[in-house]
Amino acid sequence: MKIGLIAGSGTLPLEFAKNAQQTGDEVVTFAIKHITDKKIEKYSSKIYWLHFGEAQKLVDLLHENKIKNLVMLGKIQHYSLIFSFHKLDKRAKELLSSLKDKKAKTILEGVIKELESEGFQFIDPTPYLKKLLFPEGIINSVPISPDKEKDIDFGLKIAKEIADLDIGQTVVVKDGIVIAVEGIEGTDECIKRGGKLAGKGSVVCKVARKNQDMRYDVPVIGLKTLESMKKAGATVLAVEANKSYLLDKDQFIKTADKYNISVIGVPSEKFR
Repeated sequence: MKIGLIAGSGTLPLEFAKNAQQTGDEVVTFAIKHITDKKIEKYSSKIYWLHFGEAQKLVDLLHENKIKNLVMLGKIQHYSLIFSFHKLDKRAKELLSSLKDKKAKTILEGVIKELESEGFQFIDPTPYLKKLLFPEGIINSVPISPDKEKDIDFGLKIAKEIADLDIGQTVVVKDGIVIAVEGIEGTDECIKRGGKLAGKGSVVCKVARKNQDMRYDVPVIGLKTLESMKKAGATVLAVEANKSYLLDKDQFIKTADKYNISVIGVPSEKFR
């Protein structure tokens, strides 16, 4: 199968392309200059480098390559879309201007709908990324103290409500108090801000949206998350299991142990 990969930043697009290549699929990558990792070239049968916001060129190239199946993976900062309007081509500007609001979900669903109107189909990348799904239970050797369990339960429920409002996917809590909620600044800055306000011992909770569409904007956890938590003095990371991706798992676990951070995957049914 020929798959068109629209790739943002991070290692998730690389993991998808590598796994798709190993299964015999052909991956044609549409990368964004100064955003997409150049290592993606190694796992792409063909690659096109586009400037941020070249929507019409993307559509033309997809048709030119006779691509029907699409996958969209990797991070593009929400604020880049909002505050870089002048960099967008005519088609991208018209799309963004037509949306009812500028929430991340609204923008991404708008992009999908626009491309589907051209005859393309977005497929679920999960079969290629099953090994990356965040597992259930404590995944490293740092135990969770009883006093943190209440914060985990509390934080995950709050995070789910925030995610369903499409405000963000992460909250920082401590002693039953919401310290910081993720906004347009992203997960890592939210964690750091929470650390400044709460000091040491906070709990970071990250979840997916209710009825998460696995085709886009699935939560991703990686080493950068731990680095931000270390700076913030956070001691527990609770993640919605099976609805989030964990990158560099072995190194992640070693680093979590080194930083004395407890990491747990909680199934959705336990906090909805």
